[in-house]
Amino acid sequence: MLRVFPFLLILLAPTFSKAQPAELIKLSQLQTLIEEKSDQIKVINFWATWCAPCVKELPLFETFNQDRKDAKVILVSMDIDLDPNPEKVHKFIARKKVQSKVVILDERDPNSWINKIDKSWSGALPSTLFINTATGKRKFVEREMHAGDLEKFIEEVK
Repeated sequence: MLRVFPFLLILLAPTFSKAQPAELIKLSQLQTLIEEKSDQIKVINFWATWCAPCVKELPLFETFNQDRKDAKVILVSMDIDLDPNPEKVHKFIARKKVQSKVVILDERDPNSWINKIDKSWSGALPSTLFINTATGKRKFVEREMHAGDLEKFIEEVK
């Protein structure tokens, strides 16, 4: 029996493993996330693991998400467009110990849908959408965030 036990652990390991850290979603699900009413201001950041400015700004979003109760950060990975393997994103999230909600947008051909997120969006990353569903105010920013930017844009949509 002792010899069988390690074998059983190997077989059962997937059962006890942690759930996927990021869900694959389609555009319609992202639009629902964006439009869903909330007491919190939504800060939706579009990023990718291969985008250096995106990775550089990530700690700002993490700190902001932990410090602010009036806002919620959602990180939308755009990695699937170039690499159909979501495992790369999962590993990145685990390695960086990302605590914010992460979703992976499972869409190809960004030119067919980026204007549905914001008409001004060229498709460049990083980009961030600030939404106050209570007031209907929105702000879309197509650049890397720096210290103080998140707070400034939150004030603009209050």
